[in-house]
Amino acid sequence: MATTNDLKNGLVLNLEGQLWSVVEFQHVKPGKGPAFVRTKLKHVLSGKVVDKTFNAGVKVDTATVDKRDMTYLYSDGNEYVFMDGETYEQIHIPAETVGDAARFMLENQTVMVATHEGTPLFIELPTSVELVIKHTDPGLQGDRSTGGTKPATLETGAEIQVPLFLSTGEKVKVDTRDGRYLGRVSS
Repeated sequence: MATTNDLKNGLVLNLEGQLWSVVEFQHVKPGKGPAFVRTKLKHVLSGKVVDKTFNAGVKVDTATVDKRDMTYLYSDGNEYVFMDGETYEQIHIPAETVGDAARFMLENQTVMVATHEGTPLFIELPTSVELVIKHTDPGLQGDRSTGGTKPATLETGAEIQVPLFLSTGEKVKVDTRDGRYLGRVSS
């Protein structure tokens, strides 16, 4: 149990038997009336985002979420296999739980797996990863100053937009939250 004063980003709440993660919160003290806390909550399993307002100081039920680093081993049909680096225990996580994270995961990469009572909730990647461009069309001479972009397929199979001067085989840094190109990585 916690109060609304203890809310922070990433905290998982148990509201009416469902798990919600706090995306953002704001304490509001209006001139008239009692203070309240305005929150944006994301449903842990479905990803649905809702706005919810709590009175200040109200008790909220927090869920115990175990976050631990695990190594992504391989994909097995519609499941992904991860290994706990401490116990060497392997867990199978369904593709729906892994979600968009699969676009930027490489085998043997360390990711953070969040579980609640043994059930995997979500996968958290580092905010940026370095991946090799598997295929992209060559840029035309003279295109370098225009600042345009072109599609590129990464080694994980994800497709992102990259500047025209990049070519197949180059390593790039990618933001895992929105798939944005962040820069070229010099070897």
